Amino acid sequence: MPDAIVVRRARATDAAAIAAVHRAAFAATDFGYQGEAELVALVEADGDALVSLVAECAGTVAGHILFSRMSAVADGRPLAAAGLAPVAVLPDWQGQGVGGMLIREGLAALRDQEIALCVVLGDPAYYTRFGFSADLAARFASPFAGEHLMAMMLDPAAVWPVAGRADYAPAFARMG
Repeated sequence: MPDAIVVRRARATDAAAIAAVHRAAFAATDFGYQGEAELVALVEADGDALVSLVAECAGTVAGHILFSRMSAVADGRPLAAAGLAPVAVLPDWQGQGVGGMLIREGLAALRDQEIALCVVLGDPAYYTRFGFSADLAARFASPFAGEHLMAMMLDPAAVWPVAGRADYAPAFARMG
């Protein structure tokens, strides 16, 4: 992993660079660009962003991650929850640990905000290494239910809820 990478809070002046990172990163995937930059802008505009971080190297934004507010109920009680989406790294920086840095720093920031649950929709082979579990996510009703929906309790000592519901911020539904 490059030593010169700094993870910091995103600023309003980073918006164009963040959009460019998402467009470049997702254009290089098998499924292509799906509007992630627009999703980031919608979540921010709605006030649902909890944590937005960039990975910067020599003044260049090389990666971005967004965690947004979720509506969650567990065992009949409201639960402070966040959704991790999207995360992107410029193609030239992929495979060097930048995404992992962003995820770890973002999860730490959520813990500082006393968020109890984090949910992600993604590759189980990648996200399970950070502690995400499809078994935990399966306890929550969600329109994204399935093996790619994973969750983690941010306090590792927390008891897993028996059942609940987790819904992403409204911007996700508007992306349709």
